[in-house]
Amino acid sequence: MRQKPKVTRTAAERNTQVTHTSVERRVELARAKVNLTLHVTGQRPDGYHLLDSLVAFPQIGDRLCAEPADRLELIINGPFARNLDGPAEENLIVKAVAAFAKSSGIPAPKLRIDLTKRLPVASGIGGGSSNAATMLRLLEDITGQYLAEDTLHELALSLGADVPVCLNQEPQIMTGIGDVIRQGPQLPKCGIVLVNPKVEVSTPDVFRSMARRDNPAMPLMPEVFESPDHLASYLATCRNDLQEPAISLCPEIDSTLSALEGSDHIKLARMSGSGATCFGLCEQEEALEVERALRASFGNWWIAAGALT
Repeated sequence: MRQKPKVTRTAAERNTQVTHTSVERRVELARAKVNLTLHVTGQRPDGYHLLDSLVAFPQIGDRLCAEPADRLELIINGPFARNLDGPAEENLIVKAVAAFAKSSGIPAPKLRIDLTKRLPVASGIGGGSSNAATMLRLLEDITGQYLAEDTLHELALSLGADVPVCLNQEPQIMTGIGDVIRQGPQLPKCGIVLVNPKVEVSTPDVFRSMARRDNPAMPLMPEVFESPDHLASYLATCRNDLQEPAISLCPEIDSTLSALEGSDHIKLARMSGSGATCFGLCEQEEALEVERALRASFGNWWIAAGALT
């Protein structure tokens, strides 16, 4: 189950029972979910795949702002807003509000929710899942309705397999189908560069293209990574088992990895999730330099740099 957040609330805060918004305006960064490793270790009879993955949440993500309003309204803007078509009620953020209200036994809060969509859609970095999880955390603070950890975990899982891990945006290890989560290692001060060639990859198609599903789990992991080199050395012994199937469907991923590996500053490059976003690890102070160099050569790609944690 999900690890309890390190920052805990007082009993008085958790026992507060209100059905109105108590916070005027809240803004949060819904961080990208990056699979530093992604080992596919099996498949259940119901078709779900078993995973073993080290997940990190860099300081790169969508911006979510919620404030009291006369009705529930979701406004989407930002560079990838146009990629989120369809009715608002189908958006995971709106579904999170409805599910939270039902679980808490309160009317759906009347909020204006502004989503600045900075992360590409269907890109292997969990943008929608992170948005939903961030909304659940915001709703707790806005309404004063603090759910038990197990209840919040089950609520998040009902919204999607990747939503629970995004509730606590710190390094974590995902196993099972992504629903079994434990605290990850301490990561070093490190930079990360995310690159997407602006192509979408179908996750079901990638899984169907796998030649083998019973792969070995991650090797024994240290509790603390002392440096970016230490982290990169360990990750080099690991894999993303979806990377090769994804490349077979989308050759642009291979070009993206080659572009990252072409930088002298990048210590390790790999695809995240089912793609097509790839990441490169470097010294934190070199991340922006790598970003600028890539933008100069690949101006039509989505590129973002920041701190790994």
